[in-house]
Amino acid sequence: MKFNSMFSPIDIGPMKVPNRFVVSPMCNNYANTDGTLSDTSLAYYKERALGGFGLITFEATVVDVRAKGGANKACLYSDHQIASFKRVIDVCHDAGAKISVQLQHAGPEGNSKVSGYPLRAASAIASAAGRNTPEAISREELYELIELYGEAALRAKKAGADAVEVHCAHGYLVSSFLSARTNKRVDEFGGCFENRMRLPRLIIESIRKRVGHSIAILCRINSTDGVDGGLSVQDSATVAAYLEDCGLDGLHVSRSVHIRDEYMWAPTVLHAGFSSDLVTQIKRAVSIPVITVGRFTEPHYAELMVREGRADLVAFGRQSLADPETPNKATAGKLDELLPCIACLQGCVANMYAGKPITCLVNPLLGRESEAYLPKTPSKKVVVIGGGVGGLYAGWMAGSRGHDVTVYEASDMIGGQMRLAAYPPGKGDLTNMVRSYIKKCEQFDVEIKTNTPVTPELIQEVAPDAVIIATGATPLVLPIPGIEDAGLIHAVDLLDGKEKCGQKVLVVGGGMVGSETAAFLGEAGHDVTVVELRDEVGADVISEHRKFLMRDFDEYKIKSVTNAKVTSFFEDGVTYSLADNKEHRIDGFDSVVLAMGSRAYNPLEETIKKIVPETYVIGDAIRARRALDATKEALDAVLQL
Repeated sequence: MKFNSMFSPIDIGPMKVPNRFVVSPMCNNYANTDGTLSDTSLAYYKERALGGFGLITFEATVVDVRAKGGANKACLYSDHQIASFKRVIDVCHDAGAKISVQLQHAGPEGNSKVSGYPLRAASAIASAAGRNTPEAISREELYELIELYGEAALRAKKAGADAVEVHCAHGYLVSSFLSARTNKRVDEFGGCFENRMRLPRLIIESIRKRVGHSIAILCRINSTDGVDGGLSVQDSATVAAYLEDCGLDGLHVSRSVHIRDEYMWAPTVLHAGFSSDLVTQIKRAVSIPVITVGRFTEPHYAELMVREGRADLVAFGRQSLADPETPNKATAGKLDELLPCIACLQGCVANMYAGKPITCLVNPLLGRESEAYLPKTPSKKVVVIGGGVGGLYAGWMAGSRGHDVTVYEASDMIGGQMRLAAYPPGKGDLTNMVRSYIKKCEQFDVEIKTNTPVTPELIQEVAPDAVIIATGATPLVLPIPGIEDAGLIHAVDLLDGKEKCGQKVLVVGGGMVGSETAAFLGEAGHDVTVVELRDEVGADVISEHRKFLMRDFDEYKIKSVTNAKVTSFFEDGVTYSLADNKEHRIDGFDSVVLAMGSRAYNPLEETIKKIVPETYVIGDAIRARRALDATKEALDAVLQL
């Protein structure tokens, strides 16, 4: 497929963008605590500019000191912050990218513990259960805030920005004014549509008064709030048309408020363009350029959106985290080398909420971009034991740094647990990551040997300079009566096709592996029951993924027994105790599947260290954890070689 539409230039007001590839504004927690952009920020944005993105939108940038919702948020409420923005913008301009700075007041989604000020919103309505109830922002503070937006935009202009983007989406402050669901005011900012639009209109006017037409002004809006009483797509189309009449130069169309954040963060089950029909309706309502966003990973879907006139530009948010070279690979015809975002949410969204610098399972160099340019050390012969994603990443990175690398895998298949994780419903994209790692190993002449268990004798024969142990984990088998002789099926063997089960299945263990295995079986038409020790199934599944997983449970009528401690196994069921300490029995199943967790598998470390002192252990071979930990530790090990 040719990407002629995606690589055509476009004007957004006075800004001439060289192509249609956009980096979304994503909170990354890389900024310094005084709101200035850091060296990490510079390296992060520079890498995406060098990767060929035509327009890069800087993260949500705070316009009011009272609304700083995190210690490491970028800010433009003070002149002292301008120089750091200019330094980063200049570097991005040198690489050919245009820069837009998103301006934000977090409103009810802020953090008063960090800012030291009460939350503010259109009305005193908590955004979700467990969140602090905000105060209704006063008229006086609103008019002051309108001026603060204008002043922040002027600072962005002084820093060299080509555009600013007013954040009017996702339930943040401005968004809370747009919807009658969250705006219960009876002053000039509430009531009718015109009044609810007063705040964004006055912000645009305040910005335009200060920057004129020298830079572009965009707004980010929701295509729909996704909740009853919130903005529908018809409402949002009207919002878009109104904003255009206010003199707006472009729109960035996202989706949903935080209580429907599965459509904001878009986990693996959602595919590229899942909001395309919605943004198409917004596009029809305006004549200014429209940016669409939503789980775009490969440029083929983006090309179709632009080619058909359904959007003018496409934002690659998390894909730009996973592979900052996405546009360059598209124009060079090297899409088989693309590192795909798998929408796991482990390193980006989870860290963002925790106030930590974001990282990426697929690309551990995210936030560590400068380390990719560290001087190479003398070449070594390196053996990697284990062909899961940790081992593959270690092999690729070691090969890219000039080492002579061989990856040994005991089984006949590469990919480890990640390959099996792709089998449950909606998880198929995980195989893209495994394939991309294999391709990168091939690119750097890393030899991969399957069906080759590593022994001390093999290590002595190969005589490597360094060894990286990435042997992963094996299923946890607890000392419960009957567990050894009940004819159990391990979930990993079932997913791998090594075992088959009957029609009626009991899955013991309702964590991520067990609950996803249950969904896998339910989709295939099995009658499934899950027994879980904790008070809910999928307790360790990231919430945005879990929402879709629980829909699978409902659709396939998967039953569950929670707070259940299994006390014995037998051929067609188990006994278990509940909080009442009474023993219960559940039986009559054709098959019992075991998914009670994993334990580290690392039988070789002590012996190998006696042969090769420079030996590293990574990932689940240390203890069973996330793939995010495995790839991060793989990078750490390689940089020590």
